[in-house]
Amino acid sequence: MELKDIEKLAKLARIEMTTEEMRGLQKDMKSILDYVDQIQSIDINNLPVLEYSNSNVFREDTNPHQSGIYTDNILKEAPDTEDNYIKVQKIL
Repeated sequence: MELKDIEKLAKLARIEMTTEEMRGLQKDMKSILDYVDQIQSIDINNLPVLEYSNSNVFREDTNPHQSGIYTDNILKEAPDTEDNYIKVQKIL
């Protein structure tokens, strides 16, 4: 990657850089792009699908409060209520 390319990227990103900083980035960009090439060359077609990758982990609820204990206080603070619920403006 040439200095003019670094300068163009800096301009697009609206980052002010000195020539010295651009030269340093030029050296770093080569190693970054080489690493990206390594990652792109990995064959991922035969890797197993991770079933747990999108699962949530919940903590044990060790000290729950009594159900409804705060309902009256919350409803008093709400601008509008109906049948023990907070009434909100329809969005869709």
